[in-house]
Amino acid sequence: MGKPLVLYVEDDETLKFITTDNLEREQFKVIAATDGVEAWELFLQQPPDICVLDVNLPGMDGFTLARQIRETNQDVPIIFVTAKSLKEDKLEGLLLGGDDYLVKPFSIEELILKIRIFLRRSKTVQDPSQQTQIRFGNYTLHPAKLMLTSTAGEIKLTYREAELLNYFLKNQEVLLGREQILESVWGGNDYFAGRSLDVYISRLRKYLNADPNIKIENRHGIGFQFILKNT
Repeated sequence: MGKPLVLYVEDDETLKFITTDNLEREQFKVIAATDGVEAWELFLQQPPDICVLDVNLPGMDGFTLARQIRETNQDVPIIFVTAKSLKEDKLEGLLLGGDDYLVKPFSIEELILKIRIFLRRSKTVQDPSQQTQIRFGNYTLHPAKLMLTSTAGEIKLTYREAELLNYFLKNQEVLLGREQILESVWGGNDYFAGRSLDVYISRLRKYLNADPNIKIENRHGIGFQFILKNT
């Protein structure tokens, strides 16, 4: 099996060189770009296993680049790197389909750890031995394919949507605290994870609203409860 391919986009030449060198020392193959337009061309030419995108880029910013990537590929993990500390900027990146973020200055060790975590998740999704199906109500969740199907058709899910729905299905009727969900699905409980949890709950409700027997109920001040009524 070849080395994992990382698309790394950073307009600071020094930082790009140092980070690329460290990633290659850790047995990653890196294709690097200094602006969003060049990065998009590289993405189309050689689809990577993971993307590490600076937010402030010339030509095309990281958020716009991420939107284009998500229109083409819902599966590839995206890690944003930003010098901005504003909560709104970080949240925007997550809601665009980003899987995680780092704030400059960041440690190379932390970036490498995050890359490896998401590549392991991606490998699990692609492993045929993990391709189970979960039937509930009028739907079937295919966790390995990141797919939700019903008689109405197919809905392509993001990693986080599939993980969250799978977690709810494993804990039907259980009142789950927000912190419990965030630790189990997001791997941490911070402001940005909490805000994105609310958005993903709204998305799942929209996907599942064709079946009146399925509810994700909000218990104010506590958390959420996934309810599947018997028909």
